Amino acid sequence: MNFIELGHTGLRVSRLAIGTGTHGWAHHSEQTALGIEGLASLLHEAYGLGVNFWDAADQYGSHPHVAEALKQVPRDKVVLTTKTTAKRERAVTRDIERFLKELNTDVLDIVLLHGVTAPDWPRRMQGAMSALAKAKEAGKVRAVGMSCHSLDALRSAVDDGWSDIILVRINHAGVRMDGQTSEVTPIIQQLYDAGKGLYAMKVLGCGELTGDVKKALSYVLGLGTVHALSIGTSSRSQLHENVRLMDELASQYPTKPI
Repeated sequence: MNFIELGHTGLRVSRLAIGTGTHGWAHHSEQTALGIEGLASLLHEAYGLGVNFWDAADQYGSHPHVAEALKQVPRDKVVLTTKTTAKRERAVTRDIERFLKELNTDVLDIVLLHGVTAPDWPRRMQGAMSALAKAKEAGKVRAVGMSCHSLDALRSAVDDGWSDIILVRINHAGVRMDGQTSEVTPIIQQLYDAGKGLYAMKVLGCGELTGDVKKALSYVLGLGTVHALSIGTSSRSQLHENVRLMDELASQYPTKPI
């Protein structure tokens, strides 16, 4: 598996991340439907194939599954993302403490503000951002950022000095994205130039682009501005196919020098 540093965070991740949130909301997803043992086993197998980047969230309900998988691997060899929907400082602080307990870990590698849409989110969410910054200073969180769900919110992240990492929706067909591909890709370039760690969701358009997975992966990797791709994986066959394709493609499409 091809590895890369996620922006300037110092976190070295596989260019394929295993997502746990396909159709994920209200503490349920396609992956959590596998059960704790089922998803934990899939995550453990992914680790064995070189996938050290696991994408979770409170709203997916995947913390118990990830915690079980972490029992089977060295904790310092996995880079774990989770996400909070809380918007106020005290609520985010409570979430961080809860997440640490639920995941049975001393540190959360990445915590993102989940599903950000407000154009002025750097102003509106100052309390939440402050809580995450304090947790980062205390060594409870290594990197912070947001998962983006609107074009204006994505634009606002370019000049934001707080975020280390942005999770962005991008695919070649413009499916389930924040705007047209022609609108989103220049902003991704600007975020990359600003030194943000960028990883992609909706690469397969929530399943609509699975007819040609290689084309979908090649497009996003070919941008040269996305460090890793998070793909929701629900079976061993999907996992092995995604790993095979990423092994084939990632070295062909390195990120551009900044």
